Amino acid sequence: MRDPADRLLTIPNLLSVLRLAGVPLFLYLLLGPREDGWALLVLVFAGFSDWLDGKLARWLDQTSRLGTLLDPAADRLYVFCTLLAFVIRDIVPLWIALVLVGRELVVGICLLILRQRGWGTFEVTYLGKAATFNLLYAFPLLLLAQGDSAWAQIAQPFAYAFTAWGGALYLWSALLYVYQFFLALRVTPEKAA
Repeated sequence: MRDPADRLLTIPNLLSVLRLAGVPLFLYLLLGPREDGWALLVLVFAGFSDWLDGKLARWLDQTSRLGTLLDPAADRLYVFCTLLAFVIRDIVPLWIALVLVGRELVVGICLLILRQRGWGTFEVTYLGKAATFNLLYAFPLLLLAQGDSAWAQIAQPFAYAFTAWGGALYLWSALLYVYQFFLALRVTPEKAA
């Protein structure tokens, strides 16, 4: 009998694939014709589907190995591509993008080293999910805050608050992952089992 964790065709995996497919669409809308309203809808869908695929995976018992790879990959790709597009459009300063992308590089290098030593991925923490959640709220709000409309004026403080809080949590979660990394280096995977 096939292990349920090996399933490929699940509703949560479909949502993750749709979220990944939305990345080039988002970039095109934001950087090509500058259709910020449509780009905003793609970002909102990405944030909602990120929440929904996790809920459905647990509720429908459709957690899979592919899903545990797709979901964080989609999150990281959205964070990176959104930051890149926002820097190009001058929505966020370069230093914020460099700090957040630098965090991803540090955590990614730690993961590569751990895998070479026989470990799996980091256990996803609530703090890491909360950080991503805040950033996925911040990005649409930052986009909405562009311009001089009443909506932009209302969105602006919320956008900055979610960006600051999400960025801080993102960095804090990276420190926890780096701590886990150094703890894992002290123990071989066989001793941990």
